[in-house]
Amino acid sequence: MCKNADPADLLVWYDQNARVLPWRTSPQARAAGIMPDPYAVWLSEIMLQQTGVVVVINYFNRFLSLWPDVQALAAADETQLMGEWAGLGYYARARNLAKCAGQIVRDHGGVFPQSRKVLETLPGIGPYTSAAIAAIAFDQGETVVDGNVERVMARIHAVTAPMPASKPQLRDLATHLTPAKRPGDYAQAVMDLGATICTPRSPKCGICPWKNACAARTKSIQATLPARVKKAAKPTRYGTAYLARRSDGAWLLERRPNKGLLGGMLGWPGSEWGETHPPSSPPITANWRDPGVEIRHTFTHFHLQLSLQVASLTPDAAPQQGFFLPAKDFRLTDLPSVMRKAHQVAAQALN
Repeated sequence: MCKNADPADLLVWYDQNARVLPWRTSPQARAAGIMPDPYAVWLSEIMLQQTGVVVVINYFNRFLSLWPDVQALAAADETQLMGEWAGLGYYARARNLAKCAGQIVRDHGGVFPQSRKVLETLPGIGPYTSAAIAAIAFDQGETVVDGNVERVMARIHAVTAPMPASKPQLRDLATHLTPAKRPGDYAQAVMDLGATICTPRSPKCGICPWKNACAARTKSIQATLPARVKKAAKPTRYGTAYLARRSDGAWLLERRPNKGLLGGMLGWPGSEWGETHPPSSPPITANWRDPGVEIRHTFTHFHLQLSLQVASLTPDAAPQQGFFLPAKDFRLTDLPSVMRKAHQVAAQALN
């Protein structure tokens, strides 16, 4: 067990080495009373769930240019918002962004609550995100625990019990280290330490501000922690998508159900995604053909192999499934990534 990890040592390191990120203010600015925009903190934290910083920066900057504040996001067109989210995954997060923004404008006068308890009443904000907003945006004494923090705690305390069963213990350890002074900077400091020094592979222990306090380093087991239960291999699911374009350029599309994977987004009519190849179920009678390219896409819990069928249609075509979207209204950016991949193949096949 680590006995002498000092938050003050980490804050000294952070003051000199804090990452420059567009949703942050520097430690020096915070010391001068310049706090980050809670809207920016919230938006970045939602995006950073399951997605790395390098990828998120571009999405964050684009979102901020389109919707610079919570009022603008509350009024956003949902289809455009979902399209701009494409590539970040977990599309329920994007739907909750709009719901949360609307609730903040409607119920809180467009001002983010500072209390973690109140924050957790908002759509899409759970224990982690509420703690992050409260600590980083408002300097509340909350403990923020993400994967980086869990790794740091497991190593400095030499916690060998495997994840995820050890999560409560790691949270308790993180809570005991959270200081009353500068909790917002400290929360970001631990995350930066995990992201830049106490990395999953080849940690840079020689330049770590907590190297002398690290119990795992003393035992030379730091690279093996945190221990994890081996994950089961991802299953593969199969499906078919039908991409049809009328002679006037209109595409045949459907809107997916609000609940479930890619909920509420535009997509191509097609089969369910299951463990076996689905039977043929075209949305309209046409001369369907296989372009000879299968789309492969990986979601969080499974791999998808999507067979394609493409067809050219006459202006009077009447589908049994889906609807035609005129060429002037079709925006590829309104589709999720897997549907964009399919469009790239179909557009070439139909030209």
